[in-house]
Formats: sequence, structure tokens, C-alpha cells
Amino acid sequence: MHIKSIVIDGFKSYAQRTEINGFDPLFNAITGLNGSGKSNILDAICFLLGITNLTHVRATNLQELVYKNGQAGVTKATVSITFENLDKKQSPLGYESYDEIVVSRQVVIGGRNKYLINGSNANNNRVQDLFRSVQLNVNNPHFLIMQGRITKVLNMKPPEILSMIEEAAGTRLYETKREAAQRTIEKKDAKLGEIDTVLKEDISPTLTKLRDERSSYLEYQQILRELEHLSKLYVAYQFVCAQEKKKRSAEELVEMQELITTTQERMEEIKVKVGELDEKIAELTKRRDEESGGVMKELETAVADLQKKDATAQSALDNCREGLKAEEKKKKELIKNQQDNEKTVATRQKDLEKMAQRIQEVKDASKKDAADYTAAQKHFQAVSSGLSANADGEAATLNEQLLAAKNEISTAETNTKQAQMRLKHAEGEIKKKQGDVKKTDQDYKKDQSSHTALTQNLKKLENEMTKLGYNKERDEELQAQQKQLHKDMREIRDKLDTLEARFPQLRFDYSDPEKNFDRRRVHGLVCKLVQVKDTRNATALEVTAGGKLYNVVVDTEMTGKKLLQKGELKRRYTIIPLNKIGARAIDDATTKHAQQLVGKDNVHTALSLIGYKPDLEAAMKFVFGSAFICPDMDTAKAVAYDGKIQKRTVTLDGNSFDPAGTLTGGARAQTSSILEKLSEFQASQEELDAKQQQLAAAERELAALRKSADKYEQLKQQYDVKSMEADLVKTRLEQSSHHQQLEEINALQKSIEEQKKVLEEAKAVQEKATKKAKELEELMKNAGAVRERELQEAEKEMSTSKKRMEASSKKAREIVQEEDTIRLDLEELGKEAGNYGNQVDAVEQAIEKAKETVANLQEEATQTKDKVKAAQGELNKQKDLLKARNKDITAAATEQRALQKESSASQLKIQELQHKVTKGRQDSQDAARQVTLLLEKYNWIAEECPQFGKPNTPFDFTVNCPKEAEKRIQKLTETKDKLSKNVNMRAMNLLGSAEEQYADLLKKRKIVLNDKAKIQAVIDELDKKKNEALKKAWEQVNKDFGSIFSTLLPGTQAKLAPPEGQSVLDGLEVKVAFGDVWKETLSELSGGQRSLVALSLILAMLLFKPAPLYILDEVDAALDLSHTQNIGQMIRSHFKHSQFIVVSLKDGMFNNANVLFKTKFVDGVSQVDRYMQQQASRQPSTAAADKENEGFARKKAGPSSKKARVGSAAS
Repeated sequence: MHIKSIVIDGFKSYAQRTEINGFDPLFNAITGLNGSGKSNILDAICFLLGITNLTHVRATNLQELVYKNGQAGVTKATVSITFENLDKKQSPLGYESYDEIVVSRQVVIGGRNKYLINGSNANNNRVQDLFRSVQLNVNNPHFLIMQGRITKVLNMKPPEILSMIEEAAGTRLYETKREAAQRTIEKKDAKLGEIDTVLKEDISPTLTKLRDERSSYLEYQQILRELEHLSKLYVAYQFVCAQEKKKRSAEELVEMQELITTTQERMEEIKVKVGELDEKIAELTKRRDEESGGVMKELETAVADLQKKDATAQSALDNCREGLKAEEKKKKELIKNQQDNEKTVATRQKDLEKMAQRIQEVKDASKKDAADYTAAQKHFQAVSSGLSANADGEAATLNEQLLAAKNEISTAETNTKQAQMRLKHAEGEIKKKQGDVKKTDQDYKKDQSSHTALTQNLKKLENEMTKLGYNKERDEELQAQQKQLHKDMREIRDKLDTLEARFPQLRFDYSDPEKNFDRRRVHGLVCKLVQVKDTRNATALEVTAGGKLYNVVVDTEMTGKKLLQKGELKRRYTIIPLNKIGARAIDDATTKHAQQLVGKDNVHTALSLIGYKPDLEAAMKFVFGSAFICPDMDTAKAVAYDGKIQKRTVTLDGNSFDPAGTLTGGARAQTSSILEKLSEFQASQEELDAKQQQLAAAERELAALRKSADKYEQLKQQYDVKSMEADLVKTRLEQSSHHQQLEEINALQKSIEEQKKVLEEAKAVQEKATKKAKELEELMKNAGAVRERELQEAEKEMSTSKKRMEASSKKAREIVQEEDTIRLDLEELGKEAGNYGNQVDAVEQAIEKAKETVANLQEEATQTKDKVKAAQGELNKQKDLLKARNKDITAAATEQRALQKESSASQLKIQELQHKVTKGRQDSQDAARQVTLLLEKYNWIAEECPQFGKPNTPFDFTVNCPKEAEKRIQKLTETKDKLSKNVNMRAMNLLGSAEEQYADLLKKRKIVLNDKAKIQAVIDELDKKKNEALKKAWEQVNKDFGSIFSTLLPGTQAKLAPPEGQSVLDGLEVKVAFGDVWKETLSELSGGQRSLVALSLILAMLLFKPAPLYILDEVDAALDLSHTQNIGQMIRSHFKHSQFIVVSLKDGMFNNANVLFKTKFVDGVSQVDRYMQQQASRQPSTAAADKENEGFARKKAGPSSKKARVGSAAS
């Protein structure tokens, strides 16, 4: 099937009807100047084939395809193509009987788009199926190579290249049908979903409801039957009970009347007896009062008065003792203050003594600096006057200095002579003494050896004591340190106990939940694990944490469980296990945004304001991690309600802003924050820990010292004894004549050394003076220059010494001022010391006075106690006398009370019996009335009454307990009332129809499932066949691809291969080799080489399963003339069964065409001319290459061409 002719009317630049006839069945070419309408012919073909992506025909909507968008009087665009269908092998499916197929497509401005096939209307799908059956799918076209397609092929991804292979293999039509089948399956699934929904949400609940209602209906019927039977039984029982009650009430009335009469008679007897006892008690009481008189009352009054006096005296004594304790406490405080004052005075006194020494040093330095300045002034004056400074710094003339130098030389000579004489004398004496010493040398050496031995023993003992490492002073020092540390620790513990007593919530006491429990697993309360970096933030942090501040942190949830179960906790606690708690913290981005919003110093995360151990981070994030701290309410409000932050914010005063919209704040307690107090607590705890460590270290060191203490004492005693012996021997040696002579020899030896030293010094002085004399003589020769230099040096020295003098004077004044301050402090401290002394004396006098008062009050209290004791004794004697009298009265009164009690009980009994009589009469009447009512209400009682209570009858009360029946009736009545409101009397009928509907839906569902399974089976089978066809197509295309590319570019290879790690069905990519070297990517090729690769691939696909029609739009644009000529010849030689329509501007391409169409643009309308070419061997000329851009490759009147004008608007 190929194009025979095309008719274009109103399409793009073809304003009027244009017929393009005489298409060659094989090779047709279209050429023309740019903009003349050559590509519009191809657009018309694509439009007819049903293209959906209008950008491929350079339009955005169908209206743009009409000539000038319908604004030139043309309102519709029509394209008709006549296809020759003589080759029935390539005929579209269903059109084998037609030799020609005419397809038309028309689009009307503002109207609809329509298709015609052989003059009959057709829908879009029918036209698409017609062309797809002959491999002309314009929406995935392998037969259409438009401008830029070469580049697109080069940039195609592996799946896109695979799609081209699928189109060439003809499987795209299957894919379309498969997608339609898939959509059908989806519809089936939707239908199944609907059926399942109806079954699940409608039918099944309805069935369940109807079945429940049927059960309720059956239950209701059963309840009615049982209720009727039990009600009858219970009514019979009530009737029998009423008859028995009526009979029993009459008998009880007679018994109670008799009992009332008996009780009344007994009450009369009691009344008589009580009167007699009243008379007896009155007589006994009168006799007792006569005997006792008013003595008892007087004694009781006296005892009460004395007890009051005793209480008053004791209270006064207690108050006085309290006053005495207060005065003694005040005295201790005054003495302590006085001692502190004395210590301060001693300290300041030491400071004053040190200050005096410093003042003296500064004054001496100031005097020296002043003297130096005075000397410098004198020296400057002397030099200014023509004098010069000698070696001692004194002003003198050069002559005077020369004379002084000569005097020094003379003195040195004299000293030398004297020293030589003394040296000679000493050397003579030492020889004489050494001779005398040799005579007593033996005895002296003996004593000396003894002394040496003792000294060695002492050194040995000393080394042994040193090795022991015992230091007695250190021992005493450590004991004192130990006592002081114990004292300090007691004070710190008292302070901690006071704090814990004030804040009991800070205590967390627990018992070990198991044996050998590791207490390190329990970290403690959160508040004790936090260190507040700045106490100003304490209130805000406390509000942030809230109740979590008193949560308990443990290592794992198992530890927490053990504490709760077996830790014997005194109150409720919330436990935070570190391994389970979810840590929450504000991210850095939110923090940064908040700082940018209100300033870096105005917002901080709560977590950044506390310190804690690293292993507690999760718990701290849980408690403090999700809040900001701000200084004031305005800043906190801005942060909390910002859209990007939305975090809880707390001010330093404790006001809390929640992003949910709540604000918490107001007046707070005046007491300081618990965290602030905890800082003090933690500091004390740390101090206590440090003291404990110091104590442990001291005890360890003391224990080590004590190990060697005994050994050290033994060695010390031995050392003292040996030391005494050594001292005695040394004394004996020093007092011997031999030792004295040795001392004299040593003295002479020293004298000799001194004289030798004098000789050396005299010689040095003589040499120095001689040198000085020579220098002075030289200076006298050049006196002017020397004077100028000395004058400058003197002036400089005077300036330097003046600065030193001023600095030392200033320092002296400051020191004196500081001394005056210390003296004033000492005077004030002295006055305070005097005041303390007076206050102590006054307090001591008050204490003495209080002691005297206490002694007096103690004596008075003792006397009062004795009086109270005596009066109480008299009162007790009188009470014993009265006890005997009261015994008879008590007995009579007891008997009287018993009788009165019996009388009252009898009265109550009579009243109770009377009530019972009344009630009995009422019960008898009620029973009679109930019998009558039951007989009137239930007619069956009269007939069945003889059976009531009889065995083996429906009214056998032993078999069916009436009381149980009553309970059962009550329960059944409630159930019946409940069911009567909800029971559906039509449930039995409705259930049958619902079950039929349910069965019908299940049947339909099964049919849908079977259809779906069959479609899926066909799809799976066709997928398999599609994959086989696709692999076969790949192998053939791959072979042709390599062959064509090698022909177009000799010495090269090309292939289609799947990407690494994938299969052919996943995608294909192009590989190219030059020689035997395969390129990694196509980017290594030149532009022309890449175009040849793409063109070779396209041609290879065209060869696999040739379509009846191929359209090429300037595919040779990037190629040189030789390659263009090769492509044209290849199309002619390889594609002998397909029709080619090629748009080209190069004659190397269209010279190979059998028919050439040339387009031109005349008066705004495109026209087409047809040329029939005689095919002969020809080569493209250089001139033709030069005219490529003009659109014509040769002259119109060429000898090998024959012009045939195509019908157009101009003809």
C-alpha cells in the first residue's frame, strides 16, 4: 500500500484546493526554497494519519492548521490521500477487497474534527487501527523521520530505542490492545470491588442483622411462653401464701394480747418496789451528810488553790530558766564576736608591722634616690665648673685625680710589703706547730676513730629512719587535719539536712529492690542532676520543667520496674528510663530562625542554659528540650506564636506562652527558686564530697605512717643515745691540747691564705692605679673633648636620678597613706573590743541575777509542791471515810436503777407488742384482700386451686421454687421489654429474600473472576510471544545496523546491546567501534559520525519489517555530499518494496529519486511542480553543492528531466 495522490485544501499555506498526483511507488523527493511549503506536505500526511502531538506539525491546536487561522475567508482544512492497495500482502486488515483506499480528514474552525474512509464517516480509533495494521502509527512513528529526529535518536535512552524496535516488530499494536485489555481488567476489578463493597457493606450486614433479628424473634417467642408458665406458677404461690398468712395472723393476735396483759402486771409490781427504795436512799444520804458536814468541800477547795499556786510558781521558774539560757547564748555570741575582733586586730597589727618595714624600705630607697639626685646635681655643677669625677664619683680636677692615683700606687706597694712579712711569719709558725702535733697524734686519732664510728652509726640509724618514711610532725598534722575535716563535714551535713528538711521533695529514699543492687543504676531526681549556669534563669527553667523536675532518672525500664515493685518508695514518683525515653530537642534551624527574629541574646533553648553529664542527655532533652527562654513577655510572645517556630516559650519571670494559645503566669511566691536553692545544695554537696576525699586521703596516709611508728620510736631512742655518746667524744676531742694545736694550725693556714689574697689585691690595685695614671696623663693632653662628654653624661645622670627620686617619693606617700588607713581600722577595732567587753560584763551580771532568781523560784516551787502533797493526803483520808457511807447508798441506787430499767424495757415491749397487734390485724386484712383480688383477676385459680402445691402437678412448689421463679420472671420481663422494642416481626420473611440476593451476587462475582483470569491468561501468553518476536527483531535489526553503518563508514562496527546488568527487554543502547576499539559513549564521535549512526539505526529498522511508506525530512542536513549520495543510492538498492517521500535541499539525495516535486510560494500561496527524472549514473557537481542553500540542485531545463505541472491554484 502506497500513496497515489494527495489533495490539500485550506491546510496551512495551501489556501486553495491543490492536487499532487503521480507519486512514484518507490522514491519521491520534495525540494524548494525555505518557506515555500515543502514541509507542509509532510505535515498534511501526518495530520491525515491522526497525529495527536501537534508540535510535530508545528502547531498548538487544530485551528492553526487552517490557512491563516481562518481569517482569510478559509474556514476549514481538508486533506485527502488516495492509497493504492493492489498488493494484498501489505493490505490493511479488513480492506483486502479494496484496490484503492481514500482517507480524508477535515477540521472546521469552531467545529468538529472528522474522518472519512472511502467516503464513509469513521471514528478516530478505526482510522488508527487501519494505519497501525500496516506499521503506520504516527504517534510512535518509525516510518516518519522529521527534522531533528536524527538528534533525538542519538539522545534516546535505552527504553526509547527498545520502543523503536517494538514498533518495527509490530508489537506496539499488541501493546495498545494489551493496555485496552488491562483497562478492561481494571474495570472488572472495579466491578469486583463494587460487588465486594455491596457484599461487605450492604448484603452481609443486612444478612447478619436479619439473622440476629430472627434469633431475637425466636428468643422473644420462647420468653413469652416461659413467662406465661412462670407467672401462673408465681400467682398460685402468692394465692397460697396469702391464705396461709391470713390464718397465721389470727393465731398470732391472740398470743400477743395475752403477753401484753402479763407485762402490764409486772410493771405495777416494779413501781411499788421503786418507791420503797427512794425512801431508803433518802434516809441513808441524810445520815452521811450529817457525819461528813462541809469538811470535804473545804479540803477540795484548798487543794485546788494550792495546785494553782504550784502551776504559777513552776511557770515562773520555767520562764526564768529560758531567760537564763538566752543570756548564756548571748554571752557565747559576744565572746565569739570578741574573739573574731581580736583575730582581726592581730591580723591588722601584723599588716601594720609589715607596713612599717615596707615604709622603712621605701624611705631608705627614697633617701638613697634623693642622695643620688643631689650627688648628680653636684657632679653636674662640678663638671660645669671644669671639674671631673674621680673613681669614687667625687668632683676633682685631672691633676687631683692624677695625684690620687699615684697615692694609690704608693699605698699598694706598702700593703704588699706588709703582707709579705706576715706571710713569712705565719709559714714559720705553722712548721713549728706541726712538729708539736705529731707528738700527741696517736691518742687524738684513737678518740677521732671512736667519734667517726659513732657518727657512722648515727648516719646508719638516720638512714633507717628515713627509709621507714615516718614523719612525726606529719603524723600530728594529719591527726589535726582529720579532726578538722570531721568537724567541717558535720557542719556541711547539718546544712544539707536543714535544706532537705525545708524542701522534703528533694529527698528520694528507697530500699535496694534486690540483693547486691548496684545503686549507680539510679541517677536520682532530675533537679539534682542539673547545674544552672546562671541563677537568673532558675525560675524560667523551673517553670519549663514543671513536675518533671522531681522525676527519677534510671538506666533502664527494668531498674524502674524493680524500684516501683520492691523499692519501698515513700510516695509516688515518675521514672525516666534512659534507654527508652524519647529525646526531643529543638533543631538548629528553628533556633537560628528564633535568634534572627528577636536577636541572638534574647532567646535561648532551655537545654543550653543548664549543665549535665553526657550520659543524661536523653533525660535532659525530655525535660528541657522543647522550650525557649526569653527575657520578657513581648519577646516570648513573638517567638511562641511565630509560624515557623510554634514552640513553648518561658520568660525569666516564669510566664509561659504555649503555641496552642494558652498563657500561664501571674504572681509567684516570694521565696527563691528551688533550682537556685539547689545550686547552694549542690555546692555544699560538692564541698562535702571534696572533704570526704581529703579525709580518706588523710586516713590512708595516717594508716601508712602508723605502720612504721613503733619501729621509728625504737630507732629514735637508739639515735638519741648514740648522739649523746658522739657529743661527749667530740667535747673531749675539742678540749685536748692536740685539738687546740690543730685549731691554731688551721688559723695560721687561713692567715696565709688571707695574706696571699691581700698580695693579689694589692698587685691588682697597683696595676689599676698605674693604668689610671697613664689614662689621666693622656686626658690632660685632650681636656676639652673629655669635658664636653662628661658634661653630657652628668646631665643625663641628673635627669635619670630625678625621675627615680620622684617615683620613690610618690610610692612613699602611698605607703604612708595605707599605714594611716590600717591605724584607723585598729582604732575602730579597739573601740569595738571595749564595747564587747562592756557587753560581756553586763550579760554576766544579768546571768548572775537570773541564777539567783532561778534559785529562789526553785525553792518557792518546792515548798508549794510539798503543801499540795499534804493537802491531797488530807483529802484522800476524808474520801476513804465517805466510801463506807456511800456503799449502802450505792447498792440501793443500783437496785433501783435495775428496776427502773426493767420497767422501761417492759414499757417498750408493750408498745412493740401493740404495734405488732396493729400490724397483724393489717396483715390479716391485706391477706384477705389479696385472696379476693387474685380470685377476681385470675379466673383459672378457682378451677386449679386444688392442685396448688401438690406433687406431680404444674404447681408443684418443691420442683419449681417460687422465689427463683420470681427472679426469673423479673429477668424475663426486662428481656421481653427490651426485645419488644427492637424485635422485627418480619425478619423470617426478609431473611429468605436477602439470602437469595447474596447468592446471586456471589455467582456474578465468580463469573467476573473467571473472565479476568481468562483475559490475564491470554495476556501472559501474548506477552511471551511478544518477547520472542521482540528478540527476533532485535537480532535482525542489530545485524542490519552493523552492516549499514559499516557500508556508510568503512572500517567501523556498530551494534545494539542491553545496558550493563539488564536484559534486552529492559532497553537497548548503541555501541560503536573504530577498528577493534569500542567507544564508551557516542560523545566521542564527530557530529557527522553520530548522524550516520542514527541514520543507520533508522534504516536498519526500516529493513526489518518494511512499512509501505517512509517519510524523511532533511535527514542529510548534517552530512557532506559523498554521504548524501551514498544514502540516496542505498535507499534505491535496499528498499525496493516501500515508498519513500524525502524532503531535501541537496541534489546528491533527490537526484536518486524517480519523481521530484518542487514547491514555490506565489502571492502568499504554495504551489507544487512535478518532475519525472530519467535515472542514469550521475555524480553531484561542485556547482550543485554551491547552490544547496538556494533549494535547487540543477537547472529546470536539464536534458535528463521532464517537467510536468501539477494541478494547482495557478494552473
